[in-house]
Amino acid sequence: MPELEQSAGLGYNYLMLPDFRVRQRDYLLEISRAITQELDLDQLLGRILTVSIEMLAGQAGLIALREERGVWRAAVSQNIPQPFLRAIETWMAQIPDEEESAVQQITDINWRLNELTYAASLGLLNSVGLPLVEGKRVIGAIYIFRGYPDMFSGNDRALLSSFANQAAIAVRNARLFTQANQERQRLNALLDSAADGILILRADHHIQRANPAFCRLMGLPADKINEKLHDEIIVWNSRPQGLTLEAAEAGGWPLTANAHLYVEGDLKRNGQTALPVGITYAPLLSAEGGLLNIIATVRDITRFRQAEEIKSTFISIVSHELKTPVALIKGYVSTLRREDAEWDRAIVADSLEVIEEEADHLAELIENLLDASRLQAGGFAIKKCDVNLVELARSVVERQQTQTSAHTIVLDMPENMPVILADDTRLRQVLINLVANAVKYSRGGEVRISGQALPDQVIICVSDQGPGIAPGDIPHIFDRFYRAPEASRRTKGTGLGLYLARAIIEAHGGRIWVDPRPGEGARVCFSLPRIEEDDRF
Repeated sequence: MPELEQSAGLGYNYLMLPDFRVRQRDYLLEISRAITQELDLDQLLGRILTVSIEMLAGQAGLIALREERGVWRAAVSQNIPQPFLRAIETWMAQIPDEEESAVQQITDINWRLNELTYAASLGLLNSVGLPLVEGKRVIGAIYIFRGYPDMFSGNDRALLSSFANQAAIAVRNARLFTQANQERQRLNALLDSAADGILILRADHHIQRANPAFCRLMGLPADKINEKLHDEIIVWNSRPQGLTLEAAEAGGWPLTANAHLYVEGDLKRNGQTALPVGITYAPLLSAEGGLLNIIATVRDITRFRQAEEIKSTFISIVSHELKTPVALIKGYVSTLRREDAEWDRAIVADSLEVIEEEADHLAELIENLLDASRLQAGGFAIKKCDVNLVELARSVVERQQTQTSAHTIVLDMPENMPVILADDTRLRQVLINLVANAVKYSRGGEVRISGQALPDQVIICVSDQGPGIAPGDIPHIFDRFYRAPEASRRTKGTGLGLYLARAIIEAHGGRIWVDPRPGEGARVCFSLPRIEEDDRF
């Protein structure tokens, strides 16, 4: 250390007074206490600087730290005017990052500070530097400004060297504490912001911590979860898929740090329905291979279950709906091609009509499936133009009336309905679907298309005289692939028509709903925004 002290500007003699020597032990004790008691870096540096100024009989001082990237900064100062401190900080920021020349950098800094101090104080002050060394690495320096250049004795140098070493250890400890605290804060932020539930278990399965997402999943506050046993909180409603944590540990889990465990099932919750979850357990092992903690990640898989159910429903419905028209078309074509029979023109015409109807049905089914796929992929396009709602509804009535003889389709819409900006083809698709549903489920009677114009919107309703829609089905009839149980038994369909109708209406900025009318038939209405003439340009 003598060479380092010499290079740091300690080539001055300073004769310590007798009463000052008595306090040498107090200075070292002060720093020793700081090492063990003070872990806040800024407060620690302030204590070290105060002791340094008093020990070297200075008037002011600063502590410069060398950061990880080799950049020097004035971390704390006392009794230094702000303009002078800013000049020091600006100059320090320009020192190049050269690890091997850190000791030389302290000499250069001290030399520069001496120049700045001498000029600023008109020759009344100079600076003394104490290097802070951790192992062989320079982590900073203490600079004290005082009014005399006396030489240090050997005993003085030993004291200053010991003081600087103790101060370096204190700074290192405070930095480590700060880094550990930052890592802890980062971990807390990650746990608190995670969408999945996370449990940190001790080796004995007591829950050390539950994050907010897990508390929300369970409907319990953290103080009702923390410190509880794992199997008091994780209670399965029925036998889960995969090994439970207890069963896996009974079989020797974990053998390695990468031995993740996954189990899936319905989790019992506090006063709520069971929740489908998938839990992944990951072990945290010590260097010796002992189990320290178990990290459990709990994911709500309700949507995955729903997706699987939709997938199964889709396959079931589509296979059935595709199979029916294909079977009819194939059957009629095979019959007409028989060489051992002569068919009347009327029979041929009727057969061809059935083939055409089933081909149209097949084409409509395929188009609905394609539209549903486009909607899922976000590619549902709306091409707007001026639409006369009365003419649109009239054409739908004429077309759909040819499809039924058991119903009377009535248009009840004022002739002065406004022209709106919309997609003519898509609105026609909505009306045809609503009228076709009314015909399909009412089995006879009147089907009515009515409309009215309000100042900011138009409303169109399609009603029938059938049994109506059960109240329990109303919240679901616009869901993809949903079909009411009673309707599924009596009629065929894919459950896509109303799903697509809602998507089309909402793409226009409108909404669609069902008017509950028990015993009076079904009534489905939708609204579309009006576009005033002044808004078109």
